[in-house]
This record gives sequence, C-alpha cells and structure tokens, in this order.
Amino acid sequence: MSLSDDSFVLSDLSFSSVTPGEDQRWSTWPSIIPSFRGPKPWPSWMVISAGAIDTELGVLKSGKEADVFLIERAVPDDGGPPVEPSAVLLAAKRYRGTDTSDFHRSSQYTEGRRTRRSRDSRALHKKSAYGRALSAGLWASAEFTALSELYELGAPVPYPVQVNDTELLMEFIGDGKEAAPRLAAVCASARELGDLWEQVVELMRIFARAGYAHGDLSPYNLLVHRGRVVVIDVPQIVDIVSNPRGMELVERDCINVCSWFTRRGLECDPAELSGELMAEAFGR
Repeated sequence: MSLSDDSFVLSDLSFSSVTPGEDQRWSTWPSIIPSFRGPKPWPSWMVISAGAIDTELGVLKSGKEADVFLIERAVPDDGGPPVEPSAVLLAAKRYRGTDTSDFHRSSQYTEGRRTRRSRDSRALHKKSAYGRALSAGLWASAEFTALSELYELGAPVPYPVQVNDTELLMEFIGDGKEAAPRLAAVCASARELGDLWEQVVELMRIFARAGYAHGDLSPYNLLVHRGRVVVIDVPQIVDIVSNPRGMELVERDCINVCSWFTRRGLECDPAELSGELMAEAFGR
C-alpha cells in the first residue's frame, strides 16, 4: 500500500487476533477525516495501517494548558507478511478541557481571530464548561493548522501527523525514546553557538515572510536535535498584521532569544533583528 493512498485495508483490523491492552488503543488514523491529517506527501516513516496499535509509553512534558505523551504506533506481528514501516514514535499533545484554566494569556494571541457560531463565541467569552472544552479543541486545531502551514513553508517544525478533538499527534523529535534537549539546556562551543543563532534567525525569517510571529519564542520551546534547531509550541502563532499587538510580540520574541545568546557570549541586537523581521513581513 502506498503512503499516498487514502484507502486502508480494514481486514487488518477485522481479523487481527491482537487486542489492545492497558495504555493501548487501535490507531486513530483510519477514523481521521483527510483535512485533519498532515500535509502530503506523507513522510516515509508514517504508519497508516488500520491494524496498528497506539501504545502510551509515558509523559514527555506536563504543562498548564496541555500534556505531551510519548506514543508508539506499531503494527503487531501476527505472522503475516511484514508491513513497512511497522512502527514509529510520536508525540501526543493533549490540551486540557473543563478541568483546567484557559490558555495562558490567550487574549493577546487570539485578537483578530473569529469563531463562526455565535453560541461558540458566547461560550468562549463566558468561559463556561462548554466554552473551556471548545477552547481546548480550538487550540489543538490551531496548532495543527500552524504546524501544517509552517512545515510546507520549510520551517523546522515537527511534522503534524493528525489532530483529533483535543489531541494533536506529531513527529517525535529525539533519539530512541529520549526527547531532544531544549536550547536552554544545551552547552555549545563558540562555533556551535554561532550556527545555532543562524538557525534561530532563519526560522524567525520564515515565520516573518509568511506574516507570522511565534508569539512566545524562547530557549524553552526550541529543541536541538543532532545540531538542528526545531521550534515547537506554536498554537499561539500571531498574524503580525491583523493582531494589534503583532509588532510587540515580534519584539518580545527577539528580546527573548537575543538575551539568551548574549548571556552566552554571542552579541546580538534585538532591535536590529526585530527591524529585519518586520521588513521581511511587510515586504511580502
């Protein structure tokens, strides 16, 4: 079966003698509508068999608004012909619903965004139980959409596999079952630091050319995997033009990253970087 094919061999699921156990479920991929799957062409490492099982391996990160879990999506060995690829590790980001507070400082990011249904708008404004559940789903969908667009633009982001209600499944960035370190935890030589800086500036340029600011960029949501910088946590991505605080958030991103690099001996000017990014954004 080709990865570009939307059809699935449902008999894999119907006649498999394997039953999901504790902390397992059948792969949710077959039930996801096409628009909630990642952009094509799908990566060669994707597991799309209807007979695959998702196994929860543990928590990668706990946060105020969402928790990230390590998931293995694998096709059980039932003695039949081998399936390629047969297993992959994924990161499952699950936004919390009615049992948690709303997204941190959400109003400054959502200015300029609109919801179609008046009932939904009222619920979000009143922060009712329905509104909080709706908000969690909207943030998951917003991050999936942002990752999809940024991935297609060539930005160094995890590939977004799928979104299902409040759960976003994406590429796991790490070696084995160990997640890649955050930039904040990396000890780098002067040469390595310079290379990391150039990568961070380039990813900010990609955002700016598309008219976006990350909105909450810092050394804590930049991963370094085998020397490559990968940006994560993008649900709050901001349209610089439509959001009244767009320029302010660009400046804040610049200050955050420049402060970290300056403390490690690499001189950089956040005002200069901000000006360069704004020129990229408005020169589209």
